Amino acid sequence: MTENPCVRYVDAFPVEIEGKQLIYLRDPEGVAPGMAVPKTAYFLITQMNGAQSVQDLKNAFSKQFQGSVVTVDEVVELIGQLDEAFLLHNKRSMTRREENETAFRNALTRPAAHAGLSYPDDANTLRTKIDGFFDEGPGHPTGIKNEPLKALIAPHIDFNRGGPCFAWAYKAMAESPPPDLFVVLGTGHSARKTFVMSRKDFETPFGVLKADREIIDQIAEIAPLDVFADEFAHKEEHSIEFQAVFLKYLYPDQDIPFVPILCGSFHEMVEDRKNPQSASVVAEFVRGLQHVLDASGKRVCFIAGVDLSHVGQRFGDADMLTADFVADVETVDHALIEKAGAMDADAYFDVVIRECDRTRVCGTSSIYTMLQTMHANRGELLKYDHIVDHETQQMVSFVSMAFY
Repeated sequence: MTENPCVRYVDAFPVEIEGKQLIYLRDPEGVAPGMAVPKTAYFLITQMNGAQSVQDLKNAFSKQFQGSVVTVDEVVELIGQLDEAFLLHNKRSMTRREENETAFRNALTRPAAHAGLSYPDDANTLRTKIDGFFDEGPGHPTGIKNEPLKALIAPHIDFNRGGPCFAWAYKAMAESPPPDLFVVLGTGHSARKTFVMSRKDFETPFGVLKADREIIDQIAEIAPLDVFADEFAHKEEHSIEFQAVFLKYLYPDQDIPFVPILCGSFHEMVEDRKNPQSASVVAEFVRGLQHVLDASGKRVCFIAGVDLSHVGQRFGDADMLTADFVADVETVDHALIEKAGAMDADAYFDVVIRECDRTRVCGTSSIYTMLQTMHANRGELLKYDHIVDHETQQMVSFVSMAFY
């Protein structure tokens, strides 16, 4: 257990519990329960890459926190806690994953994985919270306009940090005629395939958002890959869940169906400096998706549940988050926003390639797929925002955009 421990991939973000500043570890695959640790322990966890021994970890801690000491026994105890929580990459966690995957595949619906954690699980409490996002952000919807909304870019950052930015996107949704179908393209943080779909209805505190299984099956039939092979990636993925919550907030009494699609990484295409359309799996999926939606005759609204840049020492950058550093990231973000607003998927991806994705955009594949598939005439920036945490040295940016 203690021999060169390797931690599984987890999302990490700061939380305050009983007045203490901690780092919360969230498993995107849902194999492990959530776990909050002190920042010093979190540093040790970031060093557990399978190449460092317990003694190496002890030495790294002393180098990072000069004047502070961690004992071998304390490191071993932390490793034991991680193992107990299924956070280590080993046979124990792999067996647990297989059991969870089987249970998820057999479930009729996709439970609201983050209810009671990232947002309240009580409908009234949650509605009050989201009402507050509109109060703090764009204000409440004022009436339905004639121009139908063809697509949205909305954040997938946690509600506590990005709630008002969500509200900017969904105010535009509420002020447009309801579509016949939502197609939600979420970032597949743990997805192992390029595109991953599910036929499950999504539970929310406001009710169930129903999947359009007929459309989903039609897409799956002509897709160049098995879109259900990695369906387990949907179990804990918040990028679509958060959109489902807002959709049922807006339409609690309407059964507007949706198509949930997780978009995996385009990292190899960035490294090879190649347009995603050069990859047959992307080109054929986009073409098939567009064909099915066009043939359906349904009025479709796309939603890309994405964030933009993830920078700072928390994400591996060497430099501190100075004002100049932040301004540089903002420049990259606005270049991406400009190309997305122009509805130019290739130009958008060219910016990612030009920057070698140094700002770690968490939504490139979803945005690119949406821009290639939707039929819109104009794009509009609604709100750009970011969170800068100097204590944990991390910056995350996000945006809301509407396309008509």
